[in-house]
Amino acid sequence: MSRPRIVIVGAGFAGYRTARTLSRLTRGRAHVTLLNPTDYFLYLPLLPQVAAGILEPRRVTVSLSDTLPHVRLVLGGADRIDLDERTVHYTGPEGEEGTLAYDRLVLTAGSVNKLLPIPGVAEHAHGFRGLPEALYLRDHVTRQVELAAAADDAKTCAARCTFVVVGAGYTGTEVAAHGQMFTDAQVRRHPLRRGMRPRWMLLDVAPRVLPEMDPKLSATADRVLLQRGVDVRMGTSVKEATHDGVLLTDGEFVDTRTLVWCVGVRPDPLVESLGLPMEKGRLLVDPQLQVPGRPEVFSCGDVAAVPDLEKPGGYTPMTAQHAWRQGRIAAENVAASLGLGGVRKPYRHRDLGFVVDLGGAKAAANPLGVTLSGVPAGAVTRGYHLAAMPGNRVRVAADWLLDAVLPRQAVQLGLVRSWSVPLDTSSPEVARVPGGPGPRQGTSARSGPGAAIETDTQGGGTGTDPQGGGTGTDPQGGGTGAGPEGARAGDEPAKGRPGPAQAGPRPGSGPAVLRPFESDTAKGRPDDGAPGDHPGSAPGVLRPSESDTAKGRPAGATATHQPGGEPAKNQPGGEPAKDQPGGEPAKNQPGGEPAKNQPGGEPAKNQPGGEPAKNQPGGGSQDVAGPPPPDDQPPPGPGTSPGPVKRTDAPDDSAKGDS
Repeated sequence: MSRPRIVIVGAGFAGYRTARTLSRLTRGRAHVTLLNPTDYFLYLPLLPQVAAGILEPRRVTVSLSDTLPHVRLVLGGADRIDLDERTVHYTGPEGEEGTLAYDRLVLTAGSVNKLLPIPGVAEHAHGFRGLPEALYLRDHVTRQVELAAAADDAKTCAARCTFVVVGAGYTGTEVAAHGQMFTDAQVRRHPLRRGMRPRWMLLDVAPRVLPEMDPKLSATADRVLLQRGVDVRMGTSVKEATHDGVLLTDGEFVDTRTLVWCVGVRPDPLVESLGLPMEKGRLLVDPQLQVPGRPEVFSCGDVAAVPDLEKPGGYTPMTAQHAWRQGRIAAENVAASLGLGGVRKPYRHRDLGFVVDLGGAKAAANPLGVTLSGVPAGAVTRGYHLAAMPGNRVRVAADWLLDAVLPRQAVQLGLVRSWSVPLDTSSPEVARVPGGPGPRQGTSARSGPGAAIETDTQGGGTGTDPQGGGTGTDPQGGGTGAGPEGARAGDEPAKGRPGPAQAGPRPGSGPAVLRPFESDTAKGRPDDGAPGDHPGSAPGVLRPSESDTAKGRPAGATATHQPGGEPAKNQPGGEPAKDQPGGEPAKNQPGGEPAKNQPGGEPAKNQPGGEPAKNQPGGGSQDVAGPPPPDDQPPPGPGTSPGPVKRTDAPDDSAKGDS
């Protein structure tokens, strides 16, 4: 008799716990397959400490292959589920498509950033749901402080050192608290203009910080933030975001280059395509976590509306603590349905309390209903995280110890670019790459990954804080920051994101409209098409993907049949540069041909990065076309929107070595 096939979609808190429990229960009596875009489980509650330089990125990741014996890991994102055929269709990290058949399906796809119909937010803000976003924020904040220290203009210095965080739930509060400490430590080594210091603003329409917590703990968090110098503004949010700053709902315009979006999350849109009963974007399940009418389908975590048996008529909130517990119950019920032991049981819970890490030795917590603050709360908070992490406990504790006795390293690694971590994505755990797989079928800025639903815009919705130490929710729903004049999300497709009519094979990884490097602008190269070794260096030029290079295609290959044809020579964005994907720079233009025999000059021919061979893609022959671009790859242009509130009209203020 063949072994039953169990497929788990997603390896968040719920998916990882389900896979780990099934691995123990089945012991080889079933084929357990885990489908996930990455090969690690991410411990989200410690992500603010990664952004603040306390923990190294790998400390908050746990290898799936090493910790899940008897579980087959398949890298990819689910595109479509055929309930009648019992198959899951997915796209792998290099664009390959595949299908998984199942006898039991567990949907634990998690959640994505929630967007609200506020003009400019999709273009200029960044979320905080995945490791790439945390790494980007760490680099971006470091760069802004370094640029502010070197700025001659006081206004520019102040704008670069102003950081706006929207959402005073768990994530936003922790980001602001850790961020203020991080930047204060930086300016001690890179002093700003006299009388100036970094300014962090925390905005929310709620009446107080951490409104979901006990008022005493909320007051503790508010007091710590004020002592650190964080500008806490309750009852205020963003009305519009622009290149130069943000317009607040109280009418004030704040000059800034950084907008961090921590309003909340909503369920992954994958479940919306199933045609099953939903509750505010979440898949309805019974107390045994089974989908009514589909006995072979189970669901838990953020995508599932699980009845709250402790509060009849309600549903459990979208928190890490609930997802972790539900994963164990789902695994036991799946095993019981296959006759592999045990009996099916409903999901019941008892709140263990709340913990919020405010940086240093400060925290706010009420474990088992006991209210704590200050150092005792900090000890309980870190002890809770060490106990809850499924791995890396010693490494995390070692990083905490080193941070207590050594100064933090404020260095830009430049690994994640602004365009690769858009706010509107259904895969925040994966950074976008040029020429990578496109967005999920049927998604757009209007109805796509993070688009606001009607209940979101009315202050209800499903938005909860994604972290919270695994213990609580953000009850603000979708109300945070919605301006009365805001257009509906999707009226104008976000730059670098698919429009309403655009479809692709993979969620959240599609090519974006790319901006020029800030370092190119600083050197006097025109913004629209400045040559360089980066995506968007010239209209119609695509950066070769790693898979192309691995297959033996020349790294200098260029696509010659792009929309708009060949750009004019001697114009900004003209013929692409030698040494870069695509060929020779526009002569007589800023950033043109470098002097030979000088640093940065013409590289030796027949060397990596040198002049491509003739009659090869990207070489001198006009008869040979390079690899065709993806159908959904838009040519970059002067209207490309940069990263979070990034100025492009002042080259002397631009960053050198932008990430």
